Amino acid sequence: MKRRFFLLAFSVWLVCLTSEAGAVVAQAAPKSVELSTRSTTPGATVVINGKGFGAFRSTRFNRVTVNGVSALVQRWEAEAIEIKVPFKATSGPVKVLIGKKKLSAGPLIIIAPRITAMTPTEAERGTTLQITGHHFGLSAGARDPNTMFGVNDVMVGGVVVRPKRWKDDTIEFTIPPNAGSGDVVVRLASSDPLPDGSCCAPVEYVVSNAVPLKIIPSVRVDPISGPVGTKVVLFGQGFGNTKELMDDAVLIGGKPVTIAQWKDDAIVFHVPLGAESGPLVLKRRGQERVLAQFTVHVPHVISMTPGSAPIGTLLRINGEHFGFYTESGSTPYNFVDFNAGENRVEIGGVPAVIYRWNDDRIDVWVPYSAKTGKVVIYRGANRPNIGGLCCAERGTIALEAGDFTLVTPVIESYAPRTAGLDDTVTIKGRGFGTFLMTAEHADLGLNQKAYKRRTDIEINESGDSGATVVSNVSRTEVLFNGSAAVVQSWTDEEIVVTVPHRNLYGIGRKGEFFDDLATGPLVVRRGSWDVLPDGTCCSPKKWVTLEAGPFTIEAKGLPDSDYWNSNRPDASTNQ
Repeated sequence: MKRRFFLLAFSVWLVCLTSEAGAVVAQAAPKSVELSTRSTTPGATVVINGKGFGAFRSTRFNRVTVNGVSALVQRWEAEAIEIKVPFKATSGPVKVLIGKKKLSAGPLIIIAPRITAMTPTEAERGTTLQITGHHFGLSAGARDPNTMFGVNDVMVGGVVVRPKRWKDDTIEFTIPPNAGSGDVVVRLASSDPLPDGSCCAPVEYVVSNAVPLKIIPSVRVDPISGPVGTKVVLFGQGFGNTKELMDDAVLIGGKPVTIAQWKDDAIVFHVPLGAESGPLVLKRRGQERVLAQFTVHVPHVISMTPGSAPIGTLLRINGEHFGFYTESGSTPYNFVDFNAGENRVEIGGVPAVIYRWNDDRIDVWVPYSAKTGKVVIYRGANRPNIGGLCCAERGTIALEAGDFTLVTPVIESYAPRTAGLDDTVTIKGRGFGTFLMTAEHADLGLNQKAYKRRTDIEINESGDSGATVVSNVSRTEVLFNGSAAVVQSWTDEEIVVTVPHRNLYGIGRKGEFFDDLATGPLVVRRGSWDVLPDGTCCSPKKWVTLEAGPFTIEAKGLPDSDYWNSNRPDASTNQ
């Protein structure tokens, strides 16, 4: 009897205890557990939402598994758990383990990244490529909050690339300088927790399928625009040492250009007559490659100054798209220049002496033989033969810059007609032009250097019409009996000079003045050159000389006799 009572009491107590425990478990367990996603890639972050997860105690007490593989817990709160999908995980159920309790969050499908297309598949270093596909996940590069676990990236031929743009289905990246031809793969970074659940095992990558990429040598185009006749150079590698007649070519807008030189590391060509803007294409062994968009410009004149002047004047033409002046023998690699002598400016049909030829400005000296008439800019070009060689046709494009009137200087008066050393003389008239101050030793060699547009021979850029122009191309001067005077001012209508000192050599030993050197002609003259018939510079200097009349240098301003007696040694001494 006692035994039955004890068993009954124990049963009631056990039922009550079990009921209380069940109530506690029911109270602690979340009513529902849900995953933030049902499919994802290894390394991705997944959130488990629910209630009653309690506080995090330790990596052994609080755990999450994906199909039996422990995941790294990044955040544990009472209503949310954030995990990183482990590298070794496969598709299967997600379990939340709280001590001995197991909660099911449902199945998770593990998917791998896949590339479906890449454009282009052949490119040079520095080119931006686009990969399209599926399941790339997310990446913020070096700013990725998961950087400590590794960053999702792209590899090109074994070289890691940091993409410019990353979406789940699209990635854009630039081919780095150290990349070579090889496979392109997308890598998703992840790491598993250590056996004790703490962070972290070494990073590992889930790799997509591979897509081959061919790196082709880069080609630099210089320039990428210009008028017809422009010389363009392609700098690169692997062009071949010789041009195959039909299989190799350079095209602008689908039309062949004239090849001047074809070497393994450089190709030189000229923009042909009739060229139009369009793709610049290199054709090598029958395969075509677009290098750039080439713009064919049309030259345009904005202004020309002055409109009238004497010989030796610097004529300035402002505009755009004049191209650049080239001449034979002055090009890199000694390339043949088919346009030598064709780039020119004519004044009244007479070639001018070119001082400067830039894309937006041309400066020329009015030649000795210039005539009144049109100023015309000529730019040489040609059409290639079959195979791109020179030349089926040679020609020029002509551009009128304006009308020019050649002025002949005229002297109307000068005063005084007699003066001493350092006295001022004023010459009046018209058509004197601008003053050109030059070195006494100016010669053809210097002129030829100026003709080649040397930058160390410059022009005063002042906007004043009477400003001094420094050059060795032309000369202006006033002569007193053959001796050059010092010019104080020079305008188109008035010249002011001082009587020169060079006549001192005509003064005798004791101060006597030689009469035959005291009186002589007062002369104003301008000099210039002509371009030679072969288009090179230049003929010997020629002068337009104006004689104002006789001038007498008076014996004034000379040292007195005491100067000669006190300061000059006697000719009989050895001093």
